Amino acid sequence: MKETPLSNCERRFLLRAIEEKKRLDGRQTYDYRNIRITFGTDYGCCIVELGKTRVLGQVSCELVSPKLNRATEGILFFNLELSQMAAPAFEPGRQSDLLVKLNRLLERCLRNSKCIDTESLCVVAGEKVWQIRVDLHLLNHDGNIIDAASIAAIVALCHFRRPDVSVQGEEVTLYTPEERDPVPLSIHHMPICVSFAFFQQGTYLLVDPNEREERVMDGLLVIAMNKHREICTIQSSGGIMLLTDQVLRCSKIAGVKVAEITELIQKALENDRKVRKEGGKFGFAESIANQRITAFKMEKASVDTSNIEEKAEEIIAEAEPPPEVISKPVLWTPGTAQIGDGIENSWGDLEDSEKEEEEEEGGTDEAVILDDTKMDTGGISDIGSQGAPIVLSDSEEEEMIILEPDKKPKKIRAQTASAKEKAPSKRRKKKRAAN
Repeated sequence: MKETPLSNCERRFLLRAIEEKKRLDGRQTYDYRNIRITFGTDYGCCIVELGKTRVLGQVSCELVSPKLNRATEGILFFNLELSQMAAPAFEPGRQSDLLVKLNRLLERCLRNSKCIDTESLCVVAGEKVWQIRVDLHLLNHDGNIIDAASIAAIVALCHFRRPDVSVQGEEVTLYTPEERDPVPLSIHHMPICVSFAFFQQGTYLLVDPNEREERVMDGLLVIAMNKHREICTIQSSGGIMLLTDQVLRCSKIAGVKVAEITELIQKALENDRKVRKEGGKFGFAESIANQRITAFKMEKASVDTSNIEEKAEEIIAEAEPPPEVISKPVLWTPGTAQIGDGIENSWGDLEDSEKEEEEEEGGTDEAVILDDTKMDTGGISDIGSQGAPIVLSDSEEEEMIILEPDKKPKKIRAQTASAKEKAPSKRRKKKRAAN
């Protein structure tokens, strides 16, 4: 796991806030983040949210052969996975030191504390026992993974139902949920982990540290306890020396927090049991609030359509008539204009300066040439109407349309040439008259 190190400025800011007993999310020193528990459609599936830290728990079972030294006990297996979906710092396909430490802590908390009666998982002594597998997936990482994982594991185990079996001689019959109701697991107690973060060699203490606080802490103390105030496991990491009074103080705080979390878990399980018994809707999709944009359903609202015409007439009568506004064309740049309703099109109007330049260049002489070319093109249009193909000429001397076959274009060229010869003769006559 490769985390981006905090800068010195961020580290000093966090430590200064802890000294002043202020936390980034507005909590007090001993406050826990909000816990939310949602169940899936199948038994043994749940999502636990501890603030922004989110863990998915899934329990499965299988009939296997027991261990040789424990022929009458079932097998309980835990597996926690840290994927890059939860945080970019996690490396896929590699067992990091953090992952190994979390898995061992979960096994000591849940399996070694005998919270589940493993002897009740035995089907045939020495031959068939139930193997219960608890898979935990970290969906989002915002600190305190072990607390969220322990809550998700115990909630999934309490919610799980294994198939019912019957044994007749050496034959083992496995029943489907339609044939017989699934059987819940026998759980003695619910151990839950509570984490304490220490700063400046144990001078300051915080409960349920988030991801930023974990980066600047000096040590971590994890206490697993049940609602009867029985300590199941305790672990200290970080290399700090804790006094006896500090450990006793943390154990008292853990007892209060565990009692509150256990009550929340029992209420969530009871609500899910009632909904399933009454035949209501349940699952992850039903836990989304209806007011959100991502909701899958919306409540139907009745609309009164009895007096639509009368209401429309009243609205029209009370409304003010629209003001009569006549837009004016605005010339933004030469060659562009704005066209409004009821106004003449001013598109393409030339400015006065452009008109004067054209007149100075001798527009009369060019007009004669244009008239001649218009007459010539008129004759060409009649020829093209017969269905002959039209070819455009690229020559610079004459801009005209060449038609096929080659006989008629020759006459056209002669006409255009004569028109060009006539134009200078007219100019000479004008000059002689002036003289």
